[in-house]
Amino acid sequence: MFVKWMMGLAPGWVTAVPGLSRAAQLKALGNGVVPQQAAGAVRLLLERAHRT
Repeated sequence: MFVKWMMGLAPGWVTAVPGLSRAAQLKALGNGVVPQQAAGAVRLLLERAHRT
């Protein structure tokens, strides 16, 4: 699925969940957090916290 690839998620992260429709998969991905963006935000906050 293109959305999963764009978010950098592992194969099957959402698509391998039994009984989850395509619409539900897309909704879950749309409500998800991009792991790389979350890691960047945490890194930035930790750097700022250590400067004070």
